[in-house]
Amino acid sequence: MATNASAQPGSKRWTYFHSALQLAIQRSAHKWSYEDFAECFSLWCDEQPENAATIFNLVSSRLESSITENCEELFKKYNVKENLDNLHAVVTAARARKQTGYDGKDVWREDLQPRTAVRARTIPLLERERDRLKAELAQLTAENSELQSEMERNIRAKEEADREAARLLDVLDKALAKWDRMPLEKVEEWTLKTAEEAGSRA
Repeated sequence: MATNASAQPGSKRWTYFHSALQLAIQRSAHKWSYEDFAECFSLWCDEQPENAATIFNLVSSRLESSITENCEELFKKYNVKENLDNLHAVVTAARARKQTGYDGKDVWREDLQPRTAVRARTIPLLERERDRLKAELAQLTAENSELQSEMERNIRAKEEADREAARLLDVLDKALAKWDRMPLEKVEEWTLKTAEEAGSRA
């Protein structure tokens, strides 16, 4: 039977199982012979033997397809192929270990709960991941602290520059105010005197 499962390569155990199931489906679908069919519909088979044979073949093919589709749904629902492949891998590894002369004790015990075994495997991994994340968090915290300190220094420098600029503007405003209060005659006299002194030095 051409199915989704058979189109995917799998372990030897899955291949044997799938081939045996295919053969069983074919045999069950065609176990009902045409003679059995003719006994049930004898009059029709006698009157229209060609049509009866065609219908018989269609029914057999449809029965095989229906069983195949139902099996494929079960395979998909219960992950049959994946589970058989995993079983095959475990058995193959056990046989290989036995051939190497391994005589160590199995870590599995009858009173060992699956959840406990899973914790024993996963907790060390989770602890290492926790430590890695802690180290990464500490590094990021240090970098953020340095960036915050630099930002605060920049803010203080900007505030100092703003205060200095405000002070200089205040001095300039006062100088302009004094200049505006000076009489125009004195300004002209001072300008002329300054120009003459500059000319005499030249």
